[in-house]
Amino acid sequence: MKLGEEALPEPPGGSGQYAGGTRSVVIVAGDIAAHPDTTVGETAQRTGLPQSQVSGAVARLREAGSVETAPDPADRRRTLVRPAPGTSARVAAVRAAGTSKVEEALAKALGDAAAQAQVAGALEVLARYLVPRGAAAGEA
Repeated sequence: MKLGEEALPEPPGGSGQYAGGTRSVVIVAGDIAAHPDTTVGETAQRTGLPQSQVSGAVARLREAGSVETAPDPADRRRTLVRPAPGTSARVAAVRAAGTSKVEEALAKALGDAAAQAQVAGALEVLARYLVPRGAAAGEA
């Protein structure tokens, strides 16, 4: 989680613009990916984060183009959150810069070049197995 936090770039306008920090954004993004068409309240309940932090994380993710929101067809008072289809320009930029940011975070955490290479390889294997189907082709 900490490596993921360090690898994420600052959002446009700085991180102080939203409630919560980078960690809550990572947690919320993971929960939304695992539970598409969810609400902020449901995400808050599953993650244990305060609803204000989840709302801030959703706003940040929506601005980045990672998620989209829509009224619940069954109850128009509720808003559903789901991963955005396709890849936004912001997500593409983060992914393009991601490798060097992850390498920087690994270097800071591990120091040893051999350990960095080993952990980076293990992360690549994890990514292959944990990325949702279709996302590897740039769909998610």
